[in-house]
Amino acid sequence: MTTLDHLHDLERLVSERSGLFVRYSEGIDADGPGSMDTESGLMLPGLSVNPLDPEEWWTRPLRDWLARQLCQYKHLAEEDEDRFAWVATGTVVARGPDSEPLLADVEEVARLSDALLEEAERVYQERFEAGKGPTD
Repeated sequence: MTTLDHLHDLERLVSERSGLFVRYSEGIDADGPGSMDTESGLMLPGLSVNPLDPEEWWTRPLRDWLARQLCQYKHLAEEDEDRFAWVATGTVVARGPDSEPLLADVEEVARLSDALLEEAERVYQERFEAGKGPTD
């Protein structure tokens, strides 16, 4: 499996291929067919993911969008050393309790290195100040 080491590598991938998502887990083989909603105890009909394609209203650089998306759930990998970030594609079958896409027919596209995630964290901190918008 390909590992991406720099944010610009992920930018290139997302620019060339739509329908990509990020997931933090122990990997596709360990995930099973769906995520568990921990609050209700219900199995979801797909895996919880975060979209990497920017929304149409997003007019800022792709780099900013990716940094933001990667940092939203980075804590999942920080809380469990067996979890890592990976890029997925599949079919959106529903929305989860936080309105996140749920994927079925999931395929792993690439893994994201710790260095890439650290770079995304730096970009996020530089570009977003606690809800104040861009810092430039």
